[in-house]
Amino acid sequence: MMSMYAPVMILFLAALGFALAPLLLARLWALWVSPAKPNAIKNAIYECGLESRGDAWVQFRSGYYLYAIIFLVFDVEAVFLLPFAVAFTGLGTGACLAMLVFVLLLAEGLAWAWAKGVLTWA
Repeated sequence: MMSMYAPVMILFLAALGFALAPLLLARLWALWVSPAKPNAIKNAIYECGLESRGDAWVQFRSGYYLYAIIFLVFDVEAVFLLPFAVAFTGLGTGACLAMLVFVLLLAEGLAWAWAKGVLTWA
């Protein structure tokens, strides 16, 4: 019974070895070959060669997030409509009705966003 699981265990140990070997080699390299010598220059923040000035915290209006969500909705719509359009001639009536319901739901969402004033840029 145990011989049935031997190939699985060998593959598991090989996968574990492939994952842990680079980590172990990197740790050994850092300890023996290139010991850490921290100083002010090495610990300085590097951003494209320029010293950073001021606070990096920038606040965005929440309207931008709504535009991003609407973009994602239409992006997902395109992902679902493209295979449907490619296989349109080979599909039956049920698939066409399902896609029609999908497009109508997305159109309803767009109409709701438009009615709520989400799509106004101001």
